[in-house]
Amino acid sequence: MSDSGSFAPKVLMLHGYSQNASIFSKRLAALRKSLGNDLEFVFVDAPHVLLPVDLTGHGTTSLDTFGAVEASATSEDPTLKPRGWWRTDPTRTRTDGLEESLAHLRDILNGQRFEGVFGFSQGAAMAAMLAALLERPHLHSTFLVDGEPLHPPFKFCVAVSGFKMAGPLSAAVFSEGYATPTLHVLGKNDILVIEERSRALIDVSAGKRVEVHDGGHFVPSKASWRAFLKAYMLNPMAGIPGPGQSSVSQPGSGAVTPLTG
Repeated sequence: MSDSGSFAPKVLMLHGYSQNASIFSKRLAALRKSLGNDLEFVFVDAPHVLLPVDLTGHGTTSLDTFGAVEASATSEDPTLKPRGWWRTDPTRTRTDGLEESLAHLRDILNGQRFEGVFGFSQGAAMAAMLAALLERPHLHSTFLVDGEPLHPPFKFCVAVSGFKMAGPLSAAVFSEGYATPTLHVLGKNDILVIEERSRALIDVSAGKRVEVHDGGHFVPSKASWRAFLKAYMLNPMAGIPGPGQSSVSQPGSGAVTPLTG
């Protein structure tokens, strides 16, 4: 886990499948720089180190496709180890290791206070799960301490290339939707997490806002996007103008930007 040691409001940062905290932090270097002292990103490693077998059978064997070309499943360097919040199968119906990741994140939440959560791909699915769990912690008893919530609900969630994870816990947690203001960022040319896959998560998000960028499976980093993401995280309920022509500004009222492409 890494952070800058400042006293700014903290944002929990959850990397994508086959990335890790170090890789995700480097990928977001420009966004981190643009934040100044307004927000502190806290990047955390998923607990599961992925093996070569975990990176095949998903329609791609390219770490670049996952957004982690730097990673190496054979390297001894911990900053290059690919990690995941759970292991899945080609049918995407299994979430092996999810309980361990929830326990890991529970311990982090129990020791710190976070303004919001920001996740990419599998990390975005986990970010939305955490946002919903903090609203209804009784659905997972380890998120209660002496019968009380261990952490207040997040003020915002940013889910880039997110999706609704499979499994009974996800079904229970999202059965009534969740209210945390959530910015869903989709790539028009994302072939790994396509719009249809993201739609299941968007549909259970009562406080949704959807923005679309013209690229693929990555966090958009153009200056307009950096300014927009910063402004959203500082005030998710404001009617902040969208970051580009391919997205339309919507207030935090549950309205959804029309998807294109």
